[in-house]
Amino acid sequence: QVQLVESGGGLVQVGGSLRLSCAASRRILGLNAMGWYRQAPGKQRELVATIGSGGTTNYADSVKGRFTISRDNAKNTVFLQMSVLKPEDAALYYCYVQTVWMGSSSDYWGQGTQVTVSS
Repeated sequence: QVQLVESGGGLVQVGGSLRLSCAASRRILGLNAMGWYRQAPGKQRELVATIGSGGTTNYADSVKGRFTISRDNAKNTVFLQMSVLKPEDAALYYCYVQTVWMGSSSDYWGQGTQVTVSS
């Protein structure tokens, strides 16, 4: 079983920056897409950004131009650089990893890291 451990969350002022990291507990075979989702209180979990195995990225419209996702395949790690943070970015951020191995696909989620944006 793969465990994902997020870090880098915290309290930041409006307009500030944070960098989230998510590392797998062990080497992942068939590592495919990686990404970040978030969930604010009373709202559904939503996609923030994903990055494919080849580096193709996808962002929610609300974060385009402010957030950057990247990955280090050798370390099974995905990052989310967040800049110009807004109050509406405050949420619990979850790391996501998809694997495709031997014809089977699996999804893994981290426990979440809290991002709080103060005005």
